[in-house]
Parts: sequence; structure tokens; C-alpha cells
Amino acid sequence: MSGGRIRDRAFTVLGYLGGFALLFLVWHVAATWLARSALFPPPGPVLERAVVLVEDGLLQEAVLASLRRIGQGFLIGSAVGIPVGLAIGSFGPVRAVLEPWTEFFRFIPAVAMITVSVIWFGIGEESKVFLIAYTTVFVVIIATAAGVGAVARDKIRAAQCLGASRLQVFALVVLPATLPLMLTGMRLAMANAFVTIVAAELVASNDGLGKMLWDARLFMQVEDIFVALVTLGLLGFSVDRAFRLAIQAFAGRYNPTM
Repeated sequence: MSGGRIRDRAFTVLGYLGGFALLFLVWHVAATWLARSALFPPPGPVLERAVVLVEDGLLQEAVLASLRRIGQGFLIGSAVGIPVGLAIGSFGPVRAVLEPWTEFFRFIPAVAMITVSVIWFGIGEESKVFLIAYTTVFVVIIATAAGVGAVARDKIRAAQCLGASRLQVFALVVLPATLPLMLTGMRLAMANAFVTIVAAELVASNDGLGKMLWDARLFMQVEDIFVALVTLGLLGFSVDRAFRLAIQAFAGRYNPTM
């Protein structure tokens, strides 16, 4: 890695640290001087409570439960969404048949499907995994299909002029060019997954960050609520940065704007 890239990454990390420091400073000022209330604790007591929860193992248990459900549902949704999106973007008859399905179901939010999922699968793991897969699949389908449609026609014609078969055009031209939008769609779907898992665990779950929020609300444990919120924010930030790195590493060469 060149010195310039190391310097750029160091500046990026310092920027992130500075941004979080500013965020917690604003939080401290707002909670201490602007909105003094037992319902809006400053960062100090929240951090102390987080340490207690970590020592008891409760926070790690909740994080792992939520991440496990997110990971399973996200992989299932992506595994279905990518080939369907490729088919919709590549073949007109497939698009004509499947596009109404996609446009119909993607406007029914996953939160509205919580009751249905509980009726179908109960309050076990299956209902949460189903909801994550549901909220993932349509975003991935649309992004992948859009990526196929955005492939420059001259690239395809150039490959055909060089004697490439339809399979070779798809594998060597269309699929790599689709990768940036495909990964971007997966990145957006992951954000939806975090929103959905919290809502699902609020309604029906025995563990997870959503359950932690629900129990804290019932017993007015305000510090626990803020611990869960901060944990969700940090997890989401970390996962999103990982996706950005993956997009740059695996798709940056196909999109010079990245």
C-alpha cells in the first residue's frame, strides 16, 4: 500500500473519531445543560451502564442474537434477489412477468408483515429471519436489475465483435459491470435489515437488541434504552463501512467514480 493511501486512510479514521467525539460532546451538552431530564441521560451514565451489561454478558448476548438473525435473513434475501434481478434486467419476458410482483410487494413494508410472519412461523427464529429476507430481497432485485440495465451497449457489442458467446458476454461484461450497483443495493438492504430486526424483536422475541429496548421501556430503564440505541448505531456504522470497503475493493475497478 502506498504512502498516500495510508495517509488518506489515517485521515479518514481520524475524521471518524473526531465526528464521534463531536457527537458525544453535543449529546453531553444537550443532556447536561439544555434538556436536563431523567429521561435524557448524558453519555457518562450510559457508558457506565454499558460496562455493567458487558460484564454481565447481556449486551453481547443481545448483539449476537440480532446479528445472527440479520446475517441469516440477509444472506437468504441476497441469494434470491441477485439471480432474480439479473434475470429481470437481462430478459424482457422475465421482466414483464416478475416486475409486477416486485413492485407490488416492495411497497408493503416488512413492519406490516410482522403479524403475518408470527402467524405463519410463530415467535421463534424463523419469523425474524423471514422478515429480514423479505426486507432485503426487493432492494437487491431492483438494484441488480438497474445495474444490468446500466451496462453500456458498446461494451456488449465490442465483446460480441471479438467473438464472445452470450454466456461469455454475461459472465465477463454484464456481471462485472453490474457488481457496483448490486453491492450498493445490498448495502441499502442491510440498513433496512437493522430497522426491521428491531421492530420484529420488539413484537416477538426472547432476546436481541429489540427485546432489550422493549424490556427497558417497560421498566423505565432509560440508560438501557440508550445503550441499545448507541450499540445499534455503532453496529450499523461498522457494517456500512465494511460494505463501502467491499464496494471499493471488488467493484471499484468497474466504476471509476468510486
